[in-house]
Amino acid sequence: MAAGTSLSRPQQGKVVAGVCAGLARRFGWSPTVVRALFIASLLLPGTQVVVYLVLWAIMPKDPG
Repeated sequence: MAAGTSLSRPQQGKVVAGVCAGLARRFGWSPTVVRALFIASLLLPGTQVVVYLVLWAIMPKDPG
């Protein structure tokens, strides 16, 4: 799938819930880069984990 596709969690290539892989695919980035940015963001104050959990809940899974 190319960048600009709808936001969904992949069935394959996910590590925890597929949120980072889905975001990476949506924006045409490497999943490793998105995961690294998420890990780095955990060093900053904020609600990153809550946002991750919300995305996990609202992002649909890919069919199949």
